[in-house]
Amino acid sequence: MFLNHSVFEAIFKLASNGRFIRLKAFLEARTHEEIQMVTKFKFGGATPLIMACRNGHKEIVEYLVKECKADVEETGAVMFDHETVEGAPPLWCAAAAGHLPIVQFLVEHGAKVNSKTRTNSTPLRAACFDGHFGVVKYLVEHGADFEVSNRHGHTCLMIACYKGHYRIVKYLLSLNADMNRKSSKGNTALHDCAEAGSIEILKLLLSHGARMDVDSYGMTPLLAAAVVGHQHIVEYLIGLNIVSRKEKIDALELLGATFVDRKKDMVSAVELWKRAMDLRYKEGEPPISKPHSPQTIEAYEHAREVYDPESLAEIVADPDGIKNQALLIRERILGPAHPDTIYFLRYRGAMYA
Repeated sequence: MFLNHSVFEAIFKLASNGRFIRLKAFLEARTHEEIQMVTKFKFGGATPLIMACRNGHKEIVEYLVKECKADVEETGAVMFDHETVEGAPPLWCAAAAGHLPIVQFLVEHGAKVNSKTRTNSTPLRAACFDGHFGVVKYLVEHGADFEVSNRHGHTCLMIACYKGHYRIVKYLLSLNADMNRKSSKGNTALHDCAEAGSIEILKLLLSHGARMDVDSYGMTPLLAAAVVGHQHIVEYLIGLNIVSRKEKIDALELLGATFVDRKKDMVSAVELWKRAMDLRYKEGEPPISKPHSPQTIEAYEHAREVYDPESLAEIVADPDGIKNQALLIRERILGPAHPDTIYFLRYRGAMYA
C-alpha cells in the first residue's frame, strides 16, 4: 500500500483513538522504512506516539516504542486545557494527563525525566499543574528536578500552590523545595496561594517559614489576596503578628476597592474602609494619616480620598463617590503603573463614555 498523506492521517487517528488491533494490522506488513516514516509523521503537530501518550493508550504506546522503534524524545504540539503546548515530548504529555503506567513505561525505555517543552516546562511541572501526585512522586524518585522553572521562572512548587494541590505542595516541601524562590515577576509560592485563595496551603507554607516578600510591583502576598478579593486570606494574614498595622490598613482599603469594582458590593467595601479607618486612628496608638496631595485628577472627577471617619460617612450614600474612592485607593496603594490600576480606570471611563 502506498503511504500517502491520507494513509498517514488514518494511522495517526487509530493511534490517537486507541484502535490498537486495527493499527497493528495496518502496520505489521509495512517495511522498516515505512514504519519509521509513520512514527515520525505529524498531524496537527503531533506524532502518533504523542497522541497515544496524551490519551492514555498504553498498549499502543508499548507497540509504537517496542515494535515500531518510535523515538521517545520526538516532540510535537499537543492541546491541554484549550491551549497548544509546543515542543512537548511524549513523557510530558503522559505526565500532564496523569497516565502513570505510560510515564513508567517511557522512563523505563529511556525517556529523559527532565525533558522540556518550548516554554521550558518539564514533565514534573505538567504533573504538578493538574495534581497528579502519583506521577509527581514517581518522576521525583527517578531523578526529576523539582527546582527547574519554566520560562517565567515559575517552579513546580509555585504551580502546585496556585492550583491548590495540597498533597503535592506538602511532598515538595518535605524535599526542601525552595519556597522563597522568586519568579521573573518577583512572586513567590506564598503569592501564588494567596492569589488563588488556598488558605490551607498558605498556612502550610507559613508553618515552614515562608517569607512575606514583595514582588516586582511591591506587592506582598497580603496585597495579592486583597487585589483579587480573597477576604478569608486577608483576614487570616492580618491576624498574624508578622503583619504591621500599616500593612493591615492597606490590605483592608485595597480589599474594599476590590469589593467595589470586582464584586459590586459597596456596602461591604464601606465596612472594610471603616475598619481601616479605625486602625488608622486606633486609640492609644499614634495616628497613621493618609498622604495628602494638593492636586486632584480630572479622571477621578477631582475627588479626594476620604481622610477621617467623618469624611468617609459623607460618601456612604454616594455610589459615584464610592467608585472614585476605589480608584484613588487602588492607585495610592498599587501605584499608577500597576495593571489593575490601569484596567479599572479604563473600565470606569468606558462605563461613563
